[in-house]
Amino acid sequence: MGDHMRYRKVIYRYSMTPTPGVPRQFGELNGSGQLGMRFAQPGWRPPADIYETPSDISVTVELAGIDPDELDLVLYENAMVVEGVRDLPQADAAGVYHTAQIRRGPFRLELPLPAPVDPGSVQVGSDRGLLHITFARATEGR
Repeated sequence: MGDHMRYRKVIYRYSMTPTPGVPRQFGELNGSGQLGMRFAQPGWRPPADIYETPSDISVTVELAGIDPDELDLVLYENAMVVEGVRDLPQADAAGVYHTAQIRRGPFRLELPLPAPVDPGSVQVGSDRGLLHITFARATEGR
């Protein structure tokens, strides 16, 4: 983890915002079978993968052009939130964009975790524009 990444853990569950008719992108958060719920996503949202093994949960976030040390990472009991800003160089005022597909400005990525994790086990690294976060699964009785 970078020396300046702001990481904190929170001991309560993350709340969801209902959005009628919009299925969740990452499956059921609480196993209740409710459909039509998803996290609220202000600003833009970078793509992410969540990969689970019997021993850990890995999250990979595509964050090209963003310094990992400028991110906020908050771990809840049931979710993870990554926030930051992508600032790209200003375009010349005399120029005209023909294509502008790279999202910029503030982002907030809210990801439900598929199982409880050990908050003391977090490992964070970055490589070629990808942020890698790995947690050990919480042991039974936690």
